[in-house]
Amino acid sequence: MTDQPERLAPLPADWQRCLAVVAHPDDLEYGAAAAVAAWTDRGADVSYLLVTRGEAGIDGLAPDECGALREREQRASAAVVGVSAVEFLDHRDGVVEYGTALRRDLAAAIRRHRPELLVTLNHRETFAGTYWNTPDHRAVGLATLDAAGDAGNRWIFPELLGQGLPPWDGVRWVAVAGSPQPTHAVDVTDGFERGVLSLMEHRTYIEALTDEDPESYVRNFLEMTTGAAADRFGGRPAVTFEVFPR
Repeated sequence: MTDQPERLAPLPADWQRCLAVVAHPDDLEYGAAAAVAAWTDRGADVSYLLVTRGEAGIDGLAPDECGALREREQRASAAVVGVSAVEFLDHRDGVVEYGTALRRDLAAAIRRHRPELLVTLNHRETFAGTYWNTPDHRAVGLATLDAAGDAGNRWIFPELLGQGLPPWDGVRWVAVAGSPQPTHAVDVTDGFERGVLSLMEHRTYIEALTDEDPESYVRNFLEMTTGAAADRFGGRPAVTFEVFPR
C-alpha cells in the first residue's frame, strides 16, 4: 500500500488586495501568473513589485539595454493577466542583499499598497528539493516574509511615518510560489491560457534561455507544473503555494 500525497488546501479567497513581490521580471510568470488571472477575474486588485529589472539576465545584452527591455516585457506580461500597477525598486540584479535596506523598501511598498495577501517566490534553498535556488530569490522571499511584520510596526523604520506611510498590519497571509513545501493551491483551469500568454511576453528572455520553440517551451513547462499539483488538488490543474498565515 503506497502513501497518498497530502492534499493541498484551497488558498483563502476572502481578500480583495494583493501585492506580489519578486526579484526579477518573469519570476511570477513561471506559474503564479495563471493564479493572478483567476484572481483578477473575480475583481481582486493585484499589484506587482519587482526588486530588480533583471538587467543581468541575458548574457548578450548590456545591463542598461537589458533592464529596459525586460521592464517592457514585464509590463506587457502583467497586462495579460489584468495587472496594471507594476513597480520596480532598482536593486541590482544578481546581487540583491537580504538586510534592513531591502526590508525597509518592502515595508514601504506594503504600507503604500495595503494588501491583505502578499505573494512572493520561493525563499528556500532549492526548487523541488533538487535544483539550487538563486541568491536573489532567497533574499527577496525571506525579506518579504519579514517585511509583512515590519510594515505593521510603527517603531521599525519610523522614518516611513515621515514619508506619509503609517503602519499597515492588514497582511493576513504570505503565499510563497514555487516552494518545495506547498500547503495550498489555486485552480488555474480558467487562467491557464493567459498564464501561457503572460510568460510568452518574456520572449527575448526565453529565446536567450532555450533553443526550443518559445511557445512549446512555455506551454510544456506550465502544463508540467500545474499538472503535477493535480493529484493533490482534486485532479484540477493548479498553482501551488506555501502559505504563512499572520
